[in-house]
Amino acid sequence: MRLETTTYLIDKFSAVRKQTLSLIEPLEQEDFVIQANSDVSPPKWHIAHTTWFFERMILQEYDAEYIVFHPAYNYLFNSYYNSIGPYQPRHQRGVLSRPTVREVLAYREHVDQAILSLLQQKRDEPVQQVIEQLIEMGLQHEQQHQELILMDVKYNFFVNPLLPAYQKREKSQRDDRPVVPLEFKRFEGGLVEIGHDGQGFAFDNENPVHKTWLDPFELATRPVTNREFLAFVEALGYDQSEHWLSDGFHVVQQQNWKAPLYWMKEKEGTWSMFTLNGVEPLDLDEPVCHVSFYEADAYSRWCRNRLPTEGKSLNKETSWSRYPSIRVRFRMHNAKFMCNQMVLRGGACVTPG
Repeated sequence: MRLETTTYLIDKFSAVRKQTLSLIEPLEQEDFVIQANSDVSPPKWHIAHTTWFFERMILQEYDAEYIVFHPAYNYLFNSYYNSIGPYQPRHQRGVLSRPTVREVLAYREHVDQAILSLLQQKRDEPVQQVIEQLIEMGLQHEQQHQELILMDVKYNFFVNPLLPAYQKREKSQRDDRPVVPLEFKRFEGGLVEIGHDGQGFAFDNENPVHKTWLDPFELATRPVTNREFLAFVEALGYDQSEHWLSDGFHVVQQQNWKAPLYWMKEKEGTWSMFTLNGVEPLDLDEPVCHVSFYEADAYSRWCRNRLPTEGKSLNKETSWSRYPSIRVRFRMHNAKFMCNQMVLRGGACVTPG
């Protein structure tokens, strides 16, 4: 069983690390340092930070013979782990031209070889299990950053007046079948179990499995489409405060929101959207995306519905809070962020399978 686990992790480690490198292949050298907003990070930082996790959390802790690639990287590429030490402020990640992309890629190669070597070493079973759990977590963490690389590159390119495309690919042809009508399915609720059941990987914030009360509710059978959200936009929903939470309408006015992020209205009145393929006509039958919690909530109010909640009752907000008796296993955890954030479920086209 140990050999099978080791082989599985080696294969998965190699595949995930290779996928990250494939995502940066379309980029030019100048693209790697751009940070157009404090909420995004440069691609160079992402590929270094995901490497830093394996070096700092695993190699520096469990490999006595490991030689640190560069001592300053613990400061430059730590993201927010105060228990480990100080770190480069997030909004300043884009001011660094050094280390170069070439040096960061050499750093990745150095750490990759050390991790693969570590996996093949023999050690006490309890320690080996911890190392394997940390590697699995590191891979899940890297796949999160694969999403972020694409999302951050998209934003970085969007603020460029040239509106460059990350890639040029033919859009797949949609079949001619109409979108199914929006219907609602009823659920009786009651006392239900939610949370991770112990099978497979889970982040700390998904634990533990526990019971919660659900009042009866109805849930839409498909996502809201661009066409449906466009009706809200063209009804001047962004100008009508009665649909918005107070904080949300303040942001709308402060940032002059008129439509979802990446939507653009052409001179002739048609709508287009900036994508990783560049500017494309707005596909009215696709699910709407790039809307904030405030926008989703306002749209729901406008059409006399509401957003789903995490449970407990129909009047409970969707705020992201800890599950009862949550246990944090490693320094790499999400529990400390459970304040002033909202629950978001599901995936996206940039989410690894």
